[in-house]
Amino acid sequence: MKHSLSVLLVVLFAFAGSAQITKKDYAQADSVMKLSELVYNQVTEITWIDSSAVFWYRLKTRDGMKYQLVDAQKGSKKIAFDTDKLVTALNQQLEKDISANDLVLRDLKFDADKKTIHFNFKKAYWTCELKKYELKKDSVEKDRKRDRYWGDYFDEKGNDPVLSPDGKWTAFIREDNVFIKDNKTKKEFRLSCDGAPGDFYSSSFSWSPDSKKLAVNKIRDSEKREIFFVESSPKGQLQPILHKRDYRKPGDAMPIKHPALFDVESKKQIPVNTDAFKHQFNLTNPRWKEDASAFTFEFNQRGHQAYKVVEVDGESGDVNVLIDEQSTTFIDYSGKRYRYDLEETNEIIWASERDGWNHLYLIDSKTRAVKNQITKGEWVVRDVIKVDDKSRTIFFYGSGKNANEDPYYLHCYKINFDGSNLIDLTPEKMNHDLSFSKDMSYFTDTYSTVETPPFTVVRSVEDGKVLIELEKTDITSLLEKGWITPEPFVAKARDGKTDIWGNIYRPTNFDENKAYPIIEYIYAGPHSSFAQKSFNAVHYAYSGLAELGFIIVQMDGMGTSNRSKAFQDVCWKNLKDAGFPDRILWIKAAAEKYSYMDTTRVGLFGGSAGGQSTLAGLLFHPEFYKAGVSSCGCHDNRMDKIWWNEQWMGYPIGPEYAECSNVENADKLQGELMLIVGEMDDNVDPASTMQVADALIKAKKDFELVVLPGVNHTLGGTYGEQKRRDFFVRNFLQQETPDWNAVKSK
Repeated sequence: MKHSLSVLLVVLFAFAGSAQITKKDYAQADSVMKLSELVYNQVTEITWIDSSAVFWYRLKTRDGMKYQLVDAQKGSKKIAFDTDKLVTALNQQLEKDISANDLVLRDLKFDADKKTIHFNFKKAYWTCELKKYELKKDSVEKDRKRDRYWGDYFDEKGNDPVLSPDGKWTAFIREDNVFIKDNKTKKEFRLSCDGAPGDFYSSSFSWSPDSKKLAVNKIRDSEKREIFFVESSPKGQLQPILHKRDYRKPGDAMPIKHPALFDVESKKQIPVNTDAFKHQFNLTNPRWKEDASAFTFEFNQRGHQAYKVVEVDGESGDVNVLIDEQSTTFIDYSGKRYRYDLEETNEIIWASERDGWNHLYLIDSKTRAVKNQITKGEWVVRDVIKVDDKSRTIFFYGSGKNANEDPYYLHCYKINFDGSNLIDLTPEKMNHDLSFSKDMSYFTDTYSTVETPPFTVVRSVEDGKVLIELEKTDITSLLEKGWITPEPFVAKARDGKTDIWGNIYRPTNFDENKAYPIIEYIYAGPHSSFAQKSFNAVHYAYSGLAELGFIIVQMDGMGTSNRSKAFQDVCWKNLKDAGFPDRILWIKAAAEKYSYMDTTRVGLFGGSAGGQSTLAGLLFHPEFYKAGVSSCGCHDNRMDKIWWNEQWMGYPIGPEYAECSNVENADKLQGELMLIVGEMDDNVDPASTMQVADALIKAKKDFELVVLPGVNHTLGGTYGEQKRRDFFVRNFLQQETPDWNAVKSK
């Protein structure tokens, strides 16, 4: 009966709708993005001043931007400076007048007496004396150099010579070998003789604190891979430009590192047997203990099922494994690794999922035994904020501990090293965002949910007591414009027990008597969780799309992070799963509660790993997902970056890679598909999208391909958003989209 009613509502909705969605409708959808301008008194840019208990923050009021100065110790709050006077002073020097609403100052700093400020505005650096608001332009901002490409191979030979702590020696590389120079006599000594091209010593030296020993890695190099792409339409010239990037992919050979130890006085090498650590994804540079008795390195085994902390004796070169982390699936080294050495007490604080949840352990570095588990229970440590050695206290973010609460909400806790006296410093059942004073005496806490606007307070680190109530965000104007709060929704996972959490987003013109297509904004990367938890009036990816007549959903299915180890392990060698069994049940449960959610018209879109999952949804679950827009997807995990894909899909490269490949499974496509890719994508090789397009063509499948010239890794940008809207309007609303090529008559 419900299905028949749903179909009837679909027909009536399609019939009642206009024959064509117009540019005006799209403009109206775009206007929803301006709703964030109706949010007032929301605290931003909290910045503590040096090591004091004083900080400033910015907020937009109905009268324009304001800057507040707070003294947490005194419990006082006051206006930092008169924004109207500063605006007047700026307008006397700027070519175009600004208002108080425009006054977003970058790099704002206060002099010690708080009577002078320095800031960056309109690409220039300024100084303002606040007594008379005398303003001086100090300099013009220089063009910033391009950041180092994330995938660039590290130049192991490129470091400058390294001075010893006592200043007597300088270590350097010559002809792939280790040399030291006596800085007084200028005499040079050769410490190694076995370095050669392709098997050389690194220039990343580590001197012992007493300057008596020198440690460094010897590198057995490997063949390097590059990706190439063509910039078809470069600025300033007609002809295209060929670009290349360093880019290792799954299965590629990795450099092998061997720690080496040298005695400076005898000028001899001390043998270090590291044969047990050859099968490496990575081995870190040596790190000396403060007493110079030994150095440590970390060994990440290829395949990420073993991770070790290893100690090398500074006199004998003997090797001991201090921590030996093992997993039958994977160790989430990139997201959950934490180590803090306490050398005076021979202890290490270490994060591990060995009991099925991410927790902290206290390790005895002498006996290599666990002294005690610091945190425990069916919840997770998300990040360590600070370790106080003197009080033997740890401050950390955790989530999932409180019953009857979203398990992803971040709270700040403190706990003793022995696991006693666990205190939640942020008890409100919301998501908390903190900023600490440098001496860890005070912190600001901004807490909110997707439904509840932010409230910002100052708390004591001692017990979490609220010392100052700063600001409560004002959304009255937002609500008057018809803004509808996102709705958190919970449904059971595939096991019938685990809760899956997500949100439902409705358009501002929502009508419960209509039937709405459902579009899932998907990102299922195992490295984190992604559904919104804090307040945000609009979202760039889906707020405008929803406004055209869709309900948007987002949730975190099994295979993502920040829950139990078993929850995340679903992804292992199985990225095509992407939590789809949980997502489908979640959407069906929501539609069971809300009959206006039409499960016969379910689509999805996403970028990067979300682009891969978008197409996977169409290929492996065509009975449910009918249309999708996939942006810059890593459609075959053998084509994407090595560190991300081997962590979840394993090594060596097994049949699972092909089983999860959208390229290999392209012939399964039944629904409607649009592919979007930037030709200059150096995050996910754009060839991955072109290869899945090639496979679809060979399978004689119909799809749309949008290539964006000159664009890097992207969800689509303005043009991609236009194409995405057109795609879903045509396929789910069965309406004509605007004629973008029409020329206005004069």
